[in-house]
Amino acid sequence: MFSGCLVALITPFRDGQIDEPALRRLVEFHLQNGTDGLVPCGTTGESVAMTEEEQLRVIEIVVETVNHRIPVIAGTGTNSTAKTIKMTKKAREIGADGALLVTPYYNKPTQQGLFLHFEAVAKETDLPLVLYNVPSRTGVNLLPETVARLAKIPTIVGIKEASGSMDQVSQIIESCRPDFAVLSGDDSLTLPMLALGAVGVVSVVGNLAPAAMSEMVRAYRTGQVARARELHYQLFDLCRAMFLETNPIPVKTAAGILGLCSDEMRLPMCPMGEANRAKLEAVLRASPVVQPMLVTR
Repeated sequence: MFSGCLVALITPFRDGQIDEPALRRLVEFHLQNGTDGLVPCGTTGESVAMTEEEQLRVIEIVVETVNHRIPVIAGTGTNSTAKTIKMTKKAREIGADGALLVTPYYNKPTQQGLFLHFEAVAKETDLPLVLYNVPSRTGVNLLPETVARLAKIPTIVGIKEASGSMDQVSQIIESCRPDFAVLSGDDSLTLPMLALGAVGVVSVVGNLAPAAMSEMVRAYRTGQVARARELHYQLFDLCRAMFLETNPIPVKTAAGILGLCSDEMRLPMCPMGEANRAKLEAVLRASPVVQPMLVTR
């Protein structure tokens, strides 16, 4: 159902408010550059720093601007099951094509608690649901055995897997139904995960280089392995630069440098340190996939 390069969309801010015109421009930028789907209000979109009303407005703007041209998978997961159900239902009403549900953070539920959480959401909506496993951010790892149980629920259609473990990816693909979509949650691991049977990526780097990231996934999936490998290495330094500081600081800073939108973030995210910004600028200048976009200053 969901495959290719799905971009974990940044949320542009200006003077403390959502910059709605800039958000619409970002959506059009992705539509013009081959992005296969958009994921607003995820970690990269700073959803935890927004009110519910702001999150829903961002989803609404993205859905309206996309206008059914590519799928929109709304980030509606929280560490509260009741709130996750509420937000997922509202995303369904707005017109999202799916919802991305992160594992409950800070609570550190057991595997059974995780299963019951996602099962409860699935019982309350017919919206296609994509699980999101990112242990480094949430403090809990959604194990392959639990994913396999959840994959038996028809409306749970895939997972964004960001554990960094190729063994875990292999176990998930091996144990879940054939149409269960495994999506990379780490840009630099996308190509290895595609080789294992993943069908795409939810990409941070795609905010900056959507055409190259989309082409890499498309090339591998159409048998052009050498071209996919070439693009992987063209993107690799940029992927690594996204971890110079905590996401979304590097990608938001890069978006500002490239003139895509303001680099404004909300606390507790703060401006990038000068030394790391210099490293990021060097990577952007050297990158063959973003260099043509650099704004002359």
